[in-house]
Amino acid sequence: MSNDKINYKKWIALIVLILGGGTIYKLASIKDAFYVPLQTELGLTHTQIGLALGLWGQVGTFGYFISVYLSDRFSKKILIPLGLIGVGFVGFYLTTLPSFYGFLLAFGLLGVFDTVIYWPPLLKAVRLLGDEDEQGRMFGFLEAGRGVVDTIVAFTALWIFAKLGEGLAGLRGGIIFYSVLPMVIGVISYFMLEDDRIPGVKEDASRREKDKVVLKGVLQALKMPEIWLVSTTIFATYAIYTGLTYFIPFLNEIYALPATMVGAYGIINQYGLKMVGGPLGGFLADKTFKSASRFMRIAFIVAAVYMTIFIMLPHQSMPTVAGLVLSLGFGAIIFSMRGVFFAPIEEVQVPREITGAAMSIASFIGYAPYMFTYTIYGSILDNNPGLAGYRIVFAVLVGEAILGILLSSLLVRTVKKKKEMKMEAEPTTGVVS
Repeated sequence: MSNDKINYKKWIALIVLILGGGTIYKLASIKDAFYVPLQTELGLTHTQIGLALGLWGQVGTFGYFISVYLSDRFSKKILIPLGLIGVGFVGFYLTTLPSFYGFLLAFGLLGVFDTVIYWPPLLKAVRLLGDEDEQGRMFGFLEAGRGVVDTIVAFTALWIFAKLGEGLAGLRGGIIFYSVLPMVIGVISYFMLEDDRIPGVKEDASRREKDKVVLKGVLQALKMPEIWLVSTTIFATYAIYTGLTYFIPFLNEIYALPATMVGAYGIINQYGLKMVGGPLGGFLADKTFKSASRFMRIAFIVAAVYMTIFIMLPHQSMPTVAGLVLSLGFGAIIFSMRGVFFAPIEEVQVPREITGAAMSIASFIGYAPYMFTYTIYGSILDNNPGLAGYRIVFAVLVGEAILGILLSSLLVRTVKKKKEMKMEAEPTTGVVS
């Protein structure tokens, strides 16, 4: 097969993955565009929304134990469409506008479909599309592409919301739109993605033999401390990322932005910034720092300093535009990190045949903040009304950035040792330097 044909197929596959990745989380992230309508129409408090998001995170995070096996055992051609279509069905249940407990059930099911079933196979597929020198760019393109799709889809949903009166009918219309899209893309994914093969196993091998090979890879991944270090660095990044949601009610309460404007800001904050942060992070990691882990360390330092200054600003007397721009600036830093935080998996030299297991472990630990940070942040705001509560939340983000500085520094040191060991081993293995 020619290189041109291989590259063509690679980019087609990436586009399909981006379309799925940019639509599957719209329902689980419905608070980004519809935080205020959810509170108004469903009568939910900050804490209740936080509990639903926390349940979604808990189901998804603990479900990664299952994903460790699923992502290397079953083909992405099956798992990716299943996740997308399943999310659509849950969305149609949400259109009934259930009680708080029904809302919790829906978010639990979303965790199963969009995280347990869908996410690790997506990450595995992206890693295997690029070689060692392309990891930052591949994940950066994924994040940027998802940002483009996210933004278009979310603004369309917000337009539907506005056209239907910015009330109950508008909220239901937005949910229906968020439900139909992943189902359509799920069908497209089934026909456009190729089957996976389990490395080292013949196609006609028995189910038991395939399970044995996959479980051996899982154990190998669990024993690698490098995977755990990458995972905890992702954890620190994601803990900060979850805090970006609270810029949305912050601008509504402190800067008096109306609901539709706040929804538009939420879309830009959560999705539009992916278009900037994703490729920027990938470029800086691959071209400037020559290392995703070194880039992450610098970004954590910048984030900690930035948010410390942001906390001390007189927000109640500042122009609205200043609050918007400064909060988006912080979001851009975090999204540049999100765009590459799985790339160090390649830097620490994880064998490619256990990519699915490695990505599942990294996702389990890395996305763990979803289990509890929304509940914590929401509780802080409910118990500390006004600007004081937001300053406490932002101070927590600073602490998480400091944790990230420590973890990413250890990661940089580990990557350096790995490279030194590889260089020392080359002469004895007959590799020409």
